[in-house]
Amino acid sequence: MALAKEMKIAFLNIYQGKVYRGAETFVYELSKRLSKNHEVDVISEVNYLEIIKAKYDLIIPTNGRLQVFLVRLITWLTGAKMVVSGQSGKGLDDRINLYAFPDAFVPISTQALRHSKGRNPFVKSVYIPNGVDLTKFGAAGKTYNSKLHRPIILTVGALVKSKRIDLIIKAVSRLSEANLLIVGDGEERQSLEKLAGELIPGRFEFLRVKHENMPEIYRSADLFALLPYSSEAFGIVYVEAMASGLPVIASNDEQRREIVEEGGILVDHDSEPEEIAFAMSEALRRNWGNKPRKQAEKFDWDIIAKKYEKLLLEL
Repeated sequence: MALAKEMKIAFLNIYQGKVYRGAETFVYELSKRLSKNHEVDVISEVNYLEIIKAKYDLIIPTNGRLQVFLVRLITWLTGAKMVVSGQSGKGLDDRINLYAFPDAFVPISTQALRHSKGRNPFVKSVYIPNGVDLTKFGAAGKTYNSKLHRPIILTVGALVKSKRIDLIIKAVSRLSEANLLIVGDGEERQSLEKLAGELIPGRFEFLRVKHENMPEIYRSADLFALLPYSSEAFGIVYVEAMASGLPVIASNDEQRREIVEEGGILVDHDSEPEEIAFAMSEALRRNWGNKPRKQAEKFDWDIIAKKYEKLLLEL
């Protein structure tokens, strides 16, 4: 049944369709669901004059900094509302987002919710996490035919220092049987390939994969591991992995505890490779049953989209 009020909504993301990160997944999944009841535009080639002319009811900028202030000016001129989702996590970007006084700010963890309320209590802050498409990510379906032997440990993320992929490589080197599948690209690729070649020769594979092909990658693995810096805002890849039936190894910080719960094993942020390897070994031995999938179901994009829709209609 159609809603009483149809909204005209614009998502602004200059990287949409060019890179595949959490913010791009957020825009794709949410815009797709909101478009069932509302007129939704996803704009990557941003022309602010055209945005003024289009007379949107709601504008959701995702690139922060100057963009969020320009959109704030546009909303003052046109009467539109501005909503900002805290995809970048607490830090300078979110401070700027909050100081731009959006009509609503959406932190994606309860820790970020406390932070936003403390930083600018005059802005309406509503916690809504990121999610996963449960119809797309699941244990059944096509599987990537890796050259690696099982068990396969999978890590997914930008190959940059903040993701600490080198720590995963060092941990896997302590396991005599496990192989490592690394999916991503970035400035650290060459150095990480060299490190893997030295520590786990013949037991690793690097891939660049479009997001649409990721379900078959998850299905090819036995365990997911990622231990980024604690500044990481969320980590959609954890939820995608659990939705695919994989237990996960994650850092024991508030954000990851909230995401993982009983769906994996948490290790201290300053753990040594030997300790991480022990957790990996334990995770591979344990019978997880349906626990990872059940945990992922709490982050269903369909449920999350309804929460956003309720917030946007209230504004």
